[in-house]
This record gives sequence, structure tokens and C-alpha cells, in this order.
Amino acid sequence: MSAPRLICDLDGTLADSAPSLRAAGNRLLAELGRPPVTVETYKTFVGRGQRVQVRRLLEHTGGVPGEEVEPHLARFRTLYDPLEATAPMPGAREALAELRAIGWRIAVCTQKPEVKARALLHGLGFEIDAVAGGDTLTEADGAEILKPDPRLFAAAAGPLGDGPAFHVGDSETDAETAANAGVPFLLFLGGYRKGEIAARATFDDWRTFPDLAREALTQAGGG
Repeated sequence: MSAPRLICDLDGTLADSAPSLRAAGNRLLAELGRPPVTVETYKTFVGRGQRVQVRRLLEHTGGVPGEEVEPHLARFRTLYDPLEATAPMPGAREALAELRAIGWRIAVCTQKPEVKARALLHGLGFEIDAVAGGDTLTEADGAEILKPDPRLFAAAAGPLGDGPAFHVGDSETDAETAANAGVPFLLFLGGYRKGEIAARATFDDWRTFPDLAREALTQAGGG
């Protein structure tokens, strides 16, 4: 049997990255003469890619200057240091290492630009077999292909081979991505979700995840 594949979301799933995103967002707001927002408020902007994230931030604090998000997105990305105030979710790194040790292959599928995602994963000590980010794939007009588009999921999963695949994430977008890709969704309850989400299984402690993943594999007929 081909090795099972686990495709992970990043922000709010493997890492608590909202503090770093908020720091960059607040620097952008300061340059515009606007007051800062809290981390809890910033979490509500996350999930649909950085363009939407910056638009939501600007709309929340008074509107988009010039009615054009692009220059503010570019400035945000310059100001953003993914490791500034980010920490791994407790137990996540160890859980993935345990699964890799028994033959699972691991990828990350994230809205974050790929270079910043790889820098974050490396800086936090995650061992990952493949990464697909928000700028990995683009349409003919240059628009980024983002989750929940299953093409981004396929870009992450493809390099791992042909084994049974599972998606683990924390948000509505991740649940939609799994549904669009036709794979079981495993929901991390400790992230940035905004409401109730249907999932094959849920967990709130990464230390329990290896057993949950093995059980999901058995249920899928792969173990």
C-alpha cells in the first residue's frame, strides 16, 4: 500500500501565527495613522488569503485607502516577518514527527506565500515533505489560486505519491478544501474557526493526534 498522506493547514493549525500577522498589520495601520487591533480581532481576518486579510483589516479600521488593496497588500508583505511572534501549536511538531516515523508523508497547504511558509516551518523545526502556498499556483491573469480551490490541495498532495489522503485544519476554509478535494477532514479545535464545522473527527490536543490519524486511516480502509 502507498504511504498515507497528511495535508496540513498552517495558520491556526500547526502554528499560532496570528500574533505575527497582527504585528505586521498594526505596523501597516500605524503608517496610515490608524490605531492598532488586538490579536483576537485579527484572527477574524484570517482564512481566505492575505489579500482578503488586508482588505478586512483596512475595512475594519476605516476603509481601504484609494479603494485599492494591492499596494497595501504589498506593503503588508514587506512588513511581515512570519517568525516574529509565532509559536508552534503545543505538540504539533512532535505529532507530525511521530507519524513520519511510521511512514506517513506530510505536506502543508496554506494561503501564506510559499517562501514565507517554508521559512516559518523551518524556523519552528517542522519536517515537511512538500509545501504549497498561496502564490504557488496562479491563473492565466496572475491571480493567486487559493483554498478552497482543490488545485492548491493537489499541488501539496501530489509530490507525496498516491496513498490515502487526509486534510487537517482549523477553519471553514479548510473544511471546504477537504470537501472539494474529496478527502476526509480532521478538525483542530484550538485554532481560528468562527463557528461550528462538520468534520470526520475533531481534536483539541495535538498529543492525541497520531492515534486519531491512525484510526482515520483504518476507517478509510488503509490500515
